[in-house]
Amino acid sequence: MFPSRRMVGAGLLAAPALLSARMAHAAGRPVTVASLFGEDKPETKIWRRIAETLNRTAPGRFDLRIVGNAALGGEKEVAEGMRLGSVQASLSTISALSGWVPEGQLLDLPFLFRDRGHLGRVLAGPLGDELKGKYEAQGFVVLGFINYGARHLLAKEPLTTPAAIRGKRIRVIQSPLHTELWSGLGAHPTPIPIPETYNALRTGVVDCMDLTKSAYVGFKLHEVVPWLIETGHIWASGVIMVSAAFWKGLSAEDKAAFAAAAAEAAGYFDALIVADEEASMARAAAEGGKVAQTEDRPAWEAGARKVWVSFAPRLGGLPRIEAIAASA
Repeated sequence: MFPSRRMVGAGLLAAPALLSARMAHAAGRPVTVASLFGEDKPETKIWRRIAETLNRTAPGRFDLRIVGNAALGGEKEVAEGMRLGSVQASLSTISALSGWVPEGQLLDLPFLFRDRGHLGRVLAGPLGDELKGKYEAQGFVVLGFINYGARHLLAKEPLTTPAAIRGKRIRVIQSPLHTELWSGLGAHPTPIPIPETYNALRTGVVDCMDLTKSAYVGFKLHEVVPWLIETGHIWASGVIMVSAAFWKGLSAEDKAAFAAAAAEAAGYFDALIVADEEASMARAAAEGGKVAQTEDRPAWEAGARKVWVSFAPRLGGLPRIEAIAASA
């Protein structure tokens, strides 16, 4: 029995709609991902890794659309976009989220963590779970903690002592803790979004800033502030996060797949950062960058201690801070 002309016509009319539906299904759920850097940096490579993993573990269910080079703004703008729903996923430093979760500033206390491993062990414990709950209440679902490396002072001259930084205009993250740290050392803090720092340093709006070694070269700042002074004053911890609205719309199966991909990628990111720091500093040295060691370390740590005392009432008390500093 052959199909009637009416049946054939109906089938032809339905075909484009069916094909479109299948293509939409194959493309998966759109996920706008914001990155501050280009394809060569860990901040973007981590999302390529997550996308590759999801293509294997959740085929056809996600379509990660990665927008790099800070095209969607700096960290604060991206975080606001996540709360509004225009961005679904990104990385962020803890510092940039302090306006929403002030308790996260505990991780930013200067000279609190001895090294990368110390910070990782603390975040793997109860403190990590506590902070995840606070971030989710503000619209950010944290799928993993990451480590951007230690922050160092960047300047046009070797400012190796706290006395040398007095009176200098320093770019800071929009964070009360960072502002208090540098003002307490006698500098003049100026909050500036990270994409604008190159021009601010080049034109003399500010004299110096602090940043990790990887980002120092990632933003080409060695071209305008050739000195990196190895203060290592703060370990720049961060998060892999998705918007709460996006997360609530996922099935339990999709949540599990995304969370597993992010957890694996966190370790991948930390390894990339270590390698990228070495490559970045080699490039900086080849292009005129210089490294200086700090002097008068006790004076640097005394300045940090003032911040511990000042912020202790908001961060669980000084005994808690000291217990973290002394922990294994």
